[in-house]
Amino acid sequence: MHSWNLLEPVALKPAGDVSAAFIRAGSLDYRAAARLVSRLPYGRNPNISDPLIVMRENRGTCSTKHALLRRLATEQGLNVALVLGIYEMHERNTPGVGLILKKHGLVVLPEAHCYLRYSEKRIDVTREIGSHPPKAIAQFLYEEDIGAEQITDYKATLHRQFLRRWIAESSGASGYDLDEIWRIREECIAALSGDPSVVAVRSSA
Repeated sequence: MHSWNLLEPVALKPAGDVSAAFIRAGSLDYRAAARLVSRLPYGRNPNISDPLIVMRENRGTCSTKHALLRRLATEQGLNVALVLGIYEMHERNTPGVGLILKKHGLVVLPEAHCYLRYSEKRIDVTREIGSHPPKAIAQFLYEEDIGAEQITDYKATLHRQFLRRWIAESSGASGYDLDEIWRIREECIAALSGDPSVVAVRSSA
């Protein structure tokens, strides 16, 4: 998995609302736009169907951030795909979820993750590339190219279908049903977002 610095600095031309938003923000090429998005805090957006919600709220998730960059690439005629992948989430590759998983007796939990594909390489602008980055996601259990509009109901439905099969086939999920696993997954995402209620749970665990 690579970050924004692998993208080409293709100059942005006036081409639509998304391009205009980045140009106004001073990001004049595609790499600079991806760098800007990568530096915004991780946080859920209430209206993820809004193409510019990340720019309006100065925050986003793997879904909304990468969908925004996919929309920008589409306006600019760049060959950058939006990919939905499912991987085994744990503390080493997703720091912040370990205590939640441990509390529920889980070692891993399949999580749906969005990222870009450029020149046959996976690009993820939501993962740190500093001196102490998290362990890379070594393997995806499932991958599919999607459209930016599919980060809403389609992504959630596919993820739940995958979890249903995982529960049926995995001894690690014994005793849990889909709704329970989904609630645990929501706890993990809230922990990554810095939700105060989850911080309290983590502190008392």
